[in-house]
Amino acid sequence: MKIAICASINITPKIKEVAKKLRKRNHEIIIPVTSQRILDGRLTMEDFLEEKNKNGDGAFRKIKYDAIKGYYNKIKKMEAVLILNTKKNGVEGYIGGNTFLEMGFAYVLEKKIYLYNTIPEMSYTDELLAMKPVIINGNLDKIK
Repeated sequence: MKIAICASINITPKIKEVAKKLRKRNHEIIIPVTSQRILDGRLTMEDFLEEKNKNGDGAFRKIKYDAIKGYYNKIKKMEAVLILNTKKNGVEGYIGGNTFLEMGFAYVLEKKIYLYNTIPEMSYTDELLAMKPVIINGNLDKIK
């Protein structure tokens, strides 16, 4: 299956780990471009965070690389998305704004949506539920 992994750049090591496991299961995987740049050694996590802090938010990089539209175009070519929702900001299963957008893209494009962990309690929990994701609770064998 062709799967786009959607997650916070802050968990790039987890993205790498899950992508490797999925590739061993013969899935074709894409990951966010910034995570790929970090993994390829073209950008360090420290430089990414410094740039984000210097510019006041993450918008600078998203605009510079047209990241939102770019990942939308990649999701269109996939069969599914896997949302790596881990603990962040004190919220179990956190799904941030960008990942929420990507999940919405997948929903509108009628792609399968897998959630790595359970749906978090957030202001948009109803919208997350309405997209009817398959919750795999970390079990990658449930991706079919």
